[in-house]
Amino acid sequence: MKLCVCIVHNRDKARLTDELVKAGFKFTVIGSTGGFLREGNTTYLIGVEAEELCSLKNVVKANCQGREQLVNVMPFEAAPAGAFIPSPVKVPVGGAVMFVLDAEQFHRF
Repeated sequence: MKLCVCIVHNRDKARLTDELVKAGFKFTVIGSTGGFLREGNTTYLIGVEAEELCSLKNVVKANCQGREQLVNVMPFEAAPAGAFIPSPVKVPVGGAVMFVLDAEQFHRF
């Protein structure tokens, strides 16, 4: 048994949730926030048998696409206010991060 902790961008949440349900996976959803851009993420906790792991990875990969986003990067207080006008920078966002952990036991009550 494996416990998959999968973190995805909120833009991918609805599509991924629908596809996980269609594929028959059971999961728990937790709202979370990314550290760098401080944008909304969704964390899925998904329990699967080892032989289902490849199928789960395919569903996540097919429904969580990376993309670029323009953000204004503000410097750390290096200059007086008004001395620096930030210009937008492209950063990659989206996609998915999945941690796969061994689960010693699994019980459903």
